[in-house]
Formats: sequence, C-alpha cells, structure tokens
Amino acid sequence: MRSEGEVNHAVEEYADMIKRVCFYYLKNHADTEDIFQKVFLKYMMHEEIFSDGEHEKAWMLRVTINACKDYLKSFFRRSTVPLEMIMEMEAEVPEDHREVLEAVLSLPDKYKDPIYLHYYEGYSAAEIGKILGKKENTVYSLLSRARGILKEKLGGEGIGE
Repeated sequence: MRSEGEVNHAVEEYADMIKRVCFYYLKNHADTEDIFQKVFLKYMMHEEIFSDGEHEKAWMLRVTINACKDYLKSFFRRSTVPLEMIMEMEAEVPEDHREVLEAVLSLPDKYKDPIYLHYYEGYSAAEIGKILGKKENTVYSLLSRARGILKEKLGGEGIGE
C-alpha cells in the first residue's frame, strides 16, 4: 500500500487529467467523481514501483480508461439514462465546439481513444500505442482513418494536419 504522501502527490499531479478522461467517457460529473475515486483507491493499493513519471502516468490513464469502460458496460449504467446528463453536456460545451465534439464522440471507440489521447492529452503515436496496447503504426492508421471520418462528417479540409 502506498503512503499518504505518494497518494497526495499523485492526486496533485494527475487529478485534472483523470477528471478530463472520465468526463470524456462518462459525460457526467457524478459518475466522473465516482471513477476518479476508484482510480486513486486502486493507485493507493497498487504496490508496483513505477520506472518513471511517464510509466506512472500511462498506468493512471490505462486504469482510468478501463474503469470508465467497465462502468459503461455495467448493468446499472445500461439500464438508466439520467436527464441531467444531457442537460449538463449541453451547458458545458461552447457552441462553436459542439459540432466537433459530437463528431468525435460519434466515432467508434477504436478511433475515439487515439484521437482523444493525441489531440486532448498531447500523446505521440508511440505513447498511445503503449497506453492502448497497440503497435505504433496501428495508432497512426487509426488516427488517419479517424481524421478521414471526421473530415467527412464535418465537411472540412485539413483536419488534424
């Protein structure tokens, strides 16, 4: 079990990133807070020593993504759709970003994850490959295909170039 100091440092270092990833997947503040707590509880109980900060950050991302996906697959989540979720989402997204966000969120997960990690979190294809367990060239292909889909949906040119 990790010390209180280690956990506090991790919260200070990764809290914003974890919340962004959770909200990206869950689109709901209450669910985001639940998963946020689960991720840091899991971190506290995880005894592996990380080789460096990037290894720790990648581990946090992977655990967060997996926790969000597990939550989305849960029976409770599939059986209910709170009205607040729709209201919150509309209120928080600026009008000029809504179309792009809707296009990104409509992508299949295999494209959505690399796009998010690349454009919102600033990861390179090699780093995304390590996080998602895919080869670097596969990540490049996924990014390219996702850009093509987004370009078609948004009717624009030069997306991501």
